Amino acid sequence: MHSEVTDPTRGTDGSGRRFPAYGPVEALLGFALFYVLVDRTTATLVAVFTDVLDVAPSAVGFALAAILWFVGTVTLVEQVRRQRAALGVGTHDEVARDARSPTVPSETRALVALATVLVGGLVAAWTFERAVDVVASLARIVGTVDVTAVPLADVAVLVVFFVSYGAATRALDRLVIGGIRGAVWD
Repeated sequence: MHSEVTDPTRGTDGSGRRFPAYGPVEALLGFALFYVLVDRTTATLVAVFTDVLDVAPSAVGFALAAILWFVGTVTLVEQVRRQRAALGVGTHDEVARDARSPTVPSETRALVALATVLVGGLVAAWTFERAVDVVASLARIVGTVDVTAVPLADVAVLVVFFVSYGAATRALDRLVIGGIRGAVWD
């Protein structure tokens, strides 16, 4: 694989070298995390909302399912827009911003992305279970409107998890899409 990009403007002439656009791996993993969080906290959310809003548990379950479908649909539409813009059909801010960077990441950027995937993924894996527990406990706290019961250490774990997961998924997206671009266009 060619590790250096000599012409950073390559691919901006509509030749399709910016396809696939960055984002689908990150979006897929982001939606998967959202699904897992909703799935793992459904029982808690149903209990909280049935107590607070005095609605049937099936209505809360239906609302959670509708939210999942809505977020999934919006994510899919966004990715289709992004990929179409990469092909020159329509516009998208992220694709336009990507046009100023090399088509394929340099060796240095690829190594930084790999290190980010490894470190961020490891930290996210270590903090995942605790973060899911914190999300469930925060749902209970919000339901009782007792803001003083929010443990700052738990919030810190949640922030560390989301930052590390986000960094790892973004870096993985850059590696995978950059690798596909390198394989297809170089």
